[in-house]
Amino acid sequence: MNGDATLHANDAGFANYALRVRRMVDTRNVDMGVGIYGTTWETPIFLAPLGSQRAFHPDGERASARAARSKKHLQVLSTVSSTGVEDVNAARGEPVWYQLYPTDQWPVTAALVARARAAGCPVLVLTVDLQGGSNRLTLARAIPRDTRDCTSCHTSSRTRLSGFITGKPMFAGLDLSFVNDLTPPDMTWDYLARLREIWPRKLVIKGLVTREDALLAIAHGVDDIIVSNHGGRAEDSGRPAIDSLAEVAPAVAGRVPLLMDGGVRRGTDVFKALALGANAVGIGRPYIWGLASFGQEGVERVLEILRNELAIAMRQAGARSIAEITSSFVVDRRPV
Repeated sequence: MNGDATLHANDAGFANYALRVRRMVDTRNVDMGVGIYGTTWETPIFLAPLGSQRAFHPDGERASARAARSKKHLQVLSTVSSTGVEDVNAARGEPVWYQLYPTDQWPVTAALVARARAAGCPVLVLTVDLQGGSNRLTLARAIPRDTRDCTSCHTSSRTRLSGFITGKPMFAGLDLSFVNDLTPPDMTWDYLARLREIWPRKLVIKGLVTREDALLAIAHGVDDIIVSNHGGRAEDSGRPAIDSLAEVAPAVAGRVPLLMDGGVRRGTDVFKALALGANAVGIGRPYIWGLASFGQEGVERVLEILRNELAIAMRQAGARSIAEITSSFVVDRRPV
């Protein structure tokens, strides 16, 4: 059962790492830019995929997209978005990366991929950490106490997965009567080759947490890996995502870009993740808290806070660019 042990571990895990800071460095000019697939972003902070955003604010994903555009941040859109990818791209001003829950029905998968491809999305992000499902006790406890009208984002039937996704724009017009899982329970590494047949652009795998799987992903030709445990909501391992990053990064050894998300709350968290080998760092709950509070302006403010904190952390540590942030800046505080 998922009693939020992994969620809390994500948040607490960053405290296990301390910064080794350097002195007497000229940090008047700090460059936070990072390049991924030929695009340079002003900071390594990206908006991780998070669904049903209209449950937090009427503008939902459009507001997040406008904030990402305003602050020039990478954005990844969830399959279970409450806004279609075309409208999000319009608000963003350019195509976003598209996160894929393939479901256990290939015709549905193919339709989702085709729509993302037609919308011009340059990157497909296959999420693999929901294989086997999850038992979210916190969500189960919260639903009966929430008396708001949720029909703008959800159908009335939440007892089956098909009831949950029927109202999602990305599934409009698709036959969902046989869909039982967001991830095929029999999905193996061969699934990547199957996706390659219908997706000619960059293919990323999201949800890996071990060096063995990272090496297998590279062997099967992925373009990028996102270390993630779904914000602690999917698995009940109790292991922080930052610890998984510390394991995966040396195995990847720079052969493909490496992103991570899970538990990032401060600019120092971003710095630690970069020092442990991430090329970019995703946030989820922080920007949704901003969205729920103030819409687009709330998301922008969250991004401003994290950008400012990262710049401060870089100056305090003596790192003048993202490229200068290496493992020499971080140390594991736990006893050996």
